[in-house]
Amino acid sequence: MKSSKIKRLATALRSGSQLTAKQIASRFDVVNPYDLVYRLRNDGFRVRSLETTNSKGETKLRYALAR
Repeated sequence: MKSSKIKRLATALRSGSQLTAKQIASRFDVVNPYDLVYRLRNDGFRVRSLETTNSKGETKLRYALAR
């Protein structure tokens, strides 16, 4: 793990958080949250993508650590 942002994302996901790309971008101040997730996966973390639907019927991807 090189970047402190990757470490902070790993810590957040380890605590059980499920974050959308928009939440990752704002919380960790990154332009491309997908790259941060990609780099975390390359470091050996099993990050899964969960499709969730909100009350308006919109589908969103949430990222969480696989158990």
